[in-house]
Amino acid sequence: MRIAVTGTHRVGKSTLIEELEEQLAEYRVIDEPYHLLEEEGYEFASPPCLEDFLEQLRRSMELLEEEGSARNVLFDRCPLDFLGYLLTHEDSDSFDVEEWLARVRSTLQTLDLVVFVPIEERDRIRIPAHEDPRLRAEVDEKLAGILFDDPFELGMEVLSVHGSTSARVAQILEHLGRGECRR
Repeated sequence: MRIAVTGTHRVGKSTLIEELEEQLAEYRVIDEPYHLLEEEGYEFASPPCLEDFLEQLRRSMELLEEEGSARNVLFDRCPLDFLGYLLTHEDSDSFDVEEWLARVRSTLQTLDLVVFVPIEERDRIRIPAHEDPRLRAEVDEKLAGILFDDPFELGMEVLSVHGSTSARVAQILEHLGRGECRR
């Protein structure tokens, strides 16, 4: 299967991917576009500007395309993440989602499952004081709307996970028909 883990920042996506990597040893992990772009020399603004999110969207689609028909892949983020950020960005009026939808749909069709990690009532990740909690909540809400209301008719299979990291892993393994976690 080709699985992407999506959600706003600091909800535990990368931690979940690390645990899944242990449980699904035959899977290869593809790091999130932000880290890959940084390694390639891309310099992000602080806070990220619209172009930064567009670049991450481009890179995310490239990753899905590059991996083509490869099976057993876990993606840390997918194009949906960046749609969420772009549509909630203060400069979102400059972003034409229609211009991107055909390619986004095409690349998302290569995924078998999108795992959504929402913000939970009791946050599991400590948020630094310099981060904007309003933006984080807006992106979470936008992603949930894209995934569950499907306004862009993406037709994705989505699994929303909750609880501790081990509970989230167990929910994914159960969804995959894998049963209990290995320890």
